[in-house]
Amino acid sequence: MSQKILIIGGVAAGPKTACRLKRLRPEFDITVVDQDSLISYGGCGIPYYVSGDVNDEVQLRQTSFHTTRDAAFFDRAKGVAVRTRTRALAIDRRAKTVEVEDLDAGKREKLPYDKLVLATGSQPRVLPIPGADLPGVFTISDLHKAIAIKERLARGKVGRAVVIGGGFIGIEMAEAFADLWGVETTIVEFAEQLLPGIVDPAFAAMLQHALEKNGVAVHTGEGATAIAAGENGNACRVETPKRTIDCDIVVMAVGVTPRSDLAREAGLLVGATGGIVVNNRMQTSDPDIYAAGDCVEITHLVAGTKSVAPLGSLANRQGRVVADNLAGIPARFDGWVGSFVMKAFDACISATGLSLTTARRLGFDADAVISAQSDRAHFFPTQTVIPLRLVFDRRTRRVLGVQGFGPSASDAVLARIDAAAGLIARGATIDEFSNLEMAYAPPFATALDALNATANIADNKLAGRLRTVSVEDFLAWMDDFASHPDWMALDIRHPAETKAFTEAFGDRWIAIPYVEIRERHKELPADKTLIIICDAGTRSYEIQCFLDSVDKRDTLVLGGGFNIMRRLGVGWWPGKQQS
Repeated sequence: MSQKILIIGGVAAGPKTACRLKRLRPEFDITVVDQDSLISYGGCGIPYYVSGDVNDEVQLRQTSFHTTRDAAFFDRAKGVAVRTRTRALAIDRRAKTVEVEDLDAGKREKLPYDKLVLATGSQPRVLPIPGADLPGVFTISDLHKAIAIKERLARGKVGRAVVIGGGFIGIEMAEAFADLWGVETTIVEFAEQLLPGIVDPAFAAMLQHALEKNGVAVHTGEGATAIAAGENGNACRVETPKRTIDCDIVVMAVGVTPRSDLAREAGLLVGATGGIVVNNRMQTSDPDIYAAGDCVEITHLVAGTKSVAPLGSLANRQGRVVADNLAGIPARFDGWVGSFVMKAFDACISATGLSLTTARRLGFDADAVISAQSDRAHFFPTQTVIPLRLVFDRRTRRVLGVQGFGPSASDAVLARIDAAAGLIARGATIDEFSNLEMAYAPPFATALDALNATANIADNKLAGRLRTVSVEDFLAWMDDFASHPDWMALDIRHPAETKAFTEAFGDRWIAIPYVEIRERHKELPADKTLIIICDAGTRSYEIQCFLDSVDKRDTLVLGGGFNIMRRLGVGWWPGKQQS
């Protein structure tokens, strides 16, 4: 039996629901309405359109076979009616109608439905600061804004850009400005690090270093307080408590809020996050109304909390679940684990699950380890090091999160994070990570995969076989030796590598090669805590085990070793020869 399905929203979840449902139930009468003229585009590709990686905005609206997804396409190819420039004004749940307005003709009408789907998306937050509404201040809310930004760039109107916000969109837009267009670009982030709450400080610092070495200035720990206008009335500078930054364009990328007003005004349940409340079949508090995409709140499968997750990947998965349930096929969307990947010039950063900071804030008895393993066999010519961080619960051994950093030209980090996401979603432990089967061949991985090795490090730490110093504590000591006068670095690398460090740091730094420790261990001072350092941490752990056996137990291992330090851009590095 045919049903009238009305879908409000035509970017990601809405079109996915419509097309999937039409394949399952061709007899259904499906209509999509959207207030914009451009629909069904890859919003996550906007920074890459601005940068020039995607040449034309129409490519973001095309299928894989290069057909533009417009109203005519959905009508002729999919059998779905699409009404653009049509705004939904109100839902009458009793009459099962939605009042809409044709924005071009100014005409209002009521559209009936048997089942309604809300895919209304999200809208960007705007800081309540003077000048936020000036010409030249942009949010990344839709494709029209992206087109306007790129037109300014193409006309040579932009020489300096300020991005307010160090989250995903902010960082991607900063790269877009600086890379192809050569725009002098600055990021201003209120929190003390980039990607706050998403990755831990060491990984945020690696990301910041990758941006800075490509010419992007990054100021963390300070927020924008005002945007000032120039003589032409356009935004010309951004003010913070610490500085004034001249600019020709400002991008405000400080997060989004769900578009849930329509649902709230119709009496549907809306959560504390601002997202529409749905069950695991994506039904709202009205069983005849479903919702999906950026406008809903979903469960974080590790934290157990509700959150809004504005990602096109999730919107498409949720849209499929909605379609299946409307077609009578039971389907569930139980939540997410917070997976992401992003590039920053020649680097990429990725994570899934919780950071250590977030896990502890949520009450987990959390700890973490860092590794710096090769992404493929060490003898393979294209091998590189990929730092990984594994966050775990000490009591249950459950893995809470994994973070990774590496070159953007390789999918090595993404492969490990994707594997971790699947395990974390089902509550896997350190032991399951340690024994996870990963595909192996020297051009692609190591015989003991980097993810397995990182889990083994966590197992050693939990068992008390490994004692570590955190990256943060080590950096604090390097900046102020007096903070821990009883600490000393034990550098076990080759003498050619250690010479500059012993010269720079004197009696705070002792160098004995790895292969000589067993015969020279009596040279080590008895009254110092030794921070054992190698390139990756593997040899350091082995030396720690040996020193334990000869009753020299006052040692700590620097996890990830200098492979991590090189990627942080630390100021004390002798000669500043860093990645």
